[in-house]
Amino acid sequence: MDFLARATAIVGGAMVLLRRFGAPNTVAVGTAPTIPDAKKQGIMTLKMPTAQGWAPGQVPVAAAGLRVNAFATGLQHPRWIEVLPNGDVLVAEALQQASPPKSLMDRATQATMRRARALGISANRISLWRDADGDGVAETREAFLEGQNQPFGMALVDGTFYVGNTDGIVAFPYQDGATRLEGPGRKLVTFKPGGHWTRSLIVSPDRRRIYAGVGSLSNIGDEGMEAEEGRAAIWELDIASGAARIFASGLRNAVGMAWEPVTGALWTVVNERDGLGDETPPDYLTSVQDGGFYGWPYCYWGRTVDDRVPQDAALVARAITPDYALGGHTASLGLCWMPEGTLPGFPDGMVIGQHGSWNRSKLSGYKLIFVPFSGGRPSGPPRDILWGFLSADEKTSYGRPVGVTIGPDKRSLLMADDVGDVIWRVTGV
Repeated sequence: MDFLARATAIVGGAMVLLRRFGAPNTVAVGTAPTIPDAKKQGIMTLKMPTAQGWAPGQVPVAAAGLRVNAFATGLQHPRWIEVLPNGDVLVAEALQQASPPKSLMDRATQATMRRARALGISANRISLWRDADGDGVAETREAFLEGQNQPFGMALVDGTFYVGNTDGIVAFPYQDGATRLEGPGRKLVTFKPGGHWTRSLIVSPDRRRIYAGVGSLSNIGDEGMEAEEGRAAIWELDIASGAARIFASGLRNAVGMAWEPVTGALWTVVNERDGLGDETPPDYLTSVQDGGFYGWPYCYWGRTVDDRVPQDAALVARAITPDYALGGHTASLGLCWMPEGTLPGFPDGMVIGQHGSWNRSKLSGYKLIFVPFSGGRPSGPPRDILWGFLSADEKTSYGRPVGVTIGPDKRSLLMADDVGDVIWRVTGV
């Protein structure tokens, strides 16, 4: 497998060099992005840095007026964060697991992902971290919940703790201050596992519903649309009745979700399809309409048809154009609303953890960014909060941003880094 990874790197490097000659000079970002015409890659660009982690004393670079410190270390692929009302910080530790490869390309991809620490044995647990003295560094760690199936999203509502496993939503009784949950839990909703395996959760403002992101199995419905049934969607669970339904669809891989307080709209970040070029199509941030269809797999950024896919003209005609482009293949995953005053110099807006690309000749993402909002809408270009996760030559990653949330003190951000195995804390200087 090491030989295959090296061979893939050599071949992939040659393809990357060839494709850089025709790579676009502009980035598809904002409310009216310039999106280059699609260029079918045939053999997809496969460029992923080798995971190295952070050297002692090394930290990400923070924007002017901000500082960053390690809130928690020694985790095993931390992906998502939930802050409990008492200030305890929960971290979902999970990893993509290999399925049987069906082709040489599958084998090459898996070898590359292992080198990037993006594939392996999943810890399948949620850990609890407590910063009792409030100095911004957790002193205690507990195994809060173990034996899960690639846990990701978490939510607490009225004494019940909900977990978004890859195969569904599970509920556990919870008492304030608990440091460990026991038992198998109660399965409320079943999802198809695998593929884009993450299942983020968010509770509605009235605490009556839970929304869950369920990604597609494949890039563009490669195994047929029957295999994609119930996927590429955001689901809604009515807590009282237990009824679940698809709230919005055509979202290839909607991961982070957040509520925008001015309009009350649900927003999400979506990872778009691969194989059409460095900036085509861009990942995006968008509000989500009940019953809305956002194009996947038939079209992208509104009604731009992907002619690799057998078409459905009626669905294309319904496709909603996203609100804000985030650049091609940035792998924007984490999302939270950040009110003005949380960090000095930042107004209201959305914070986004960009895990970073693999399907482009020049890497993108690998940073924590901020999109300002005004009147319930994006109102300007993105600003970098943290960067420095990637070496200058793009060959090594020290870390990769994933989930982000407001810290217990309401004056900080917490961000999961699944290559550095760290939870970073960002505050004012």
